[in-house]
Amino acid sequence: MTIVLQVGDRSITAEEIIPLLASYRLLPQLLRELIIDSAIASIECTPEEITRVSQQLQQQNSQGMAPEQAIRGLKIEKFKAATWSNKVEPYFLKRKGQLDKIIYSLIRTQDLGIAQELYFRIQEKEQSFAELAREYSQGPEAQTGGLIGPVELSVPHPTLAQILSKSQPGQLLPPTRLGEWLVIVRMEKFIPVQLDDATRQRLIDELFSTWLQEQVNNCYQSLAISH
Repeated sequence: MTIVLQVGDRSITAEEIIPLLASYRLLPQLLRELIIDSAIASIECTPEEITRVSQQLQQQNSQGMAPEQAIRGLKIEKFKAATWSNKVEPYFLKRKGQLDKIIYSLIRTQDLGIAQELYFRIQEKEQSFAELAREYSQGPEAQTGGLIGPVELSVPHPTLAQILSKSQPGQLLPPTRLGEWLVIVRMEKFIPVQLDDATRQRLIDELFSTWLQEQVNNCYQSLAISH
């Protein structure tokens, strides 16, 4: 057995490296980096791109990043763009329902009688939603008069998100049970997501992360089979 590492009195052999990396939960990170290196091996950077990265590094380098790391980062971004730019639109349509944002007002209580009473007070305009939320709501939203958002539709409880996605701005919904809570909700504003540059980059990053995790999983399966 070949000794590849000496740590104090301990000699570590090549056969021990993979089990040790796995036991210390370092194997996934190693696999990710090796997979990325393989993926970007054929990606070229122009002299202009390298110069630009070097200049940016000089201006922003507060963490001691080496030029090689910065160029590797550029190659990764070029690989992402080359691989997934033409897949963003259909993926955007698939994800849009979760990325749209809403602003809504919420009162939560565990008392059905109070929930019904507050609902009718708001409906009859006896008191404002914000006043009642500050006085009665039992969550952090009490500090903001019940107002929450803007948040993506994927953020609230799934049942609440489904209700809000079908509501119109200004629509007050009767008390609804969510686990231990009874909630009164009013939709305030719907903000549809736009496929701008920031959203496009986010979606490309998501597609890359999904692909990378699949590659790591495949490597794990291969390791399991070989052992």
